Amino acid sequence: MCRALKVLCAAGDPVRLAELKGLAASTSWEVVGGALSLEDLLRQITERDPDVVVFHPDLAGDVEVPALQIKPTVRIVSSGLAEGGDSGVRRDALRAAILGLRGPGGPVVR
Repeated sequence: MCRALKVLCAAGDPVRLAELKGLAASTSWEVVGGALSLEDLLRQITERDPDVVVFHPDLAGDVEVPALQIKPTVRIVSSGLAEGGDSGVRRDALRAAILGLRGPGGPVVR
């Protein structure tokens, strides 16, 4: 049995988190959880074991260093969403960053 790539999103407020999760949604992977603070993000990395973390730049604190300390293989993607930007371009760029990864593939080992 193969499993889907897991993507965890994080942003500093609920509206931006909902937007980010919508932009990251795809039938090619699973969006798991959603964090509104750095502490919540780090907890969810431990609990949900994502392959990719996508965060909005408004999330307070350094995301990359502590996330990689918890899971060294996690891919960190900053959404780079700016006020008034083109959502179509953002969606394409965000999905391309996620799709640039190889899926976890292979059988699930228990």
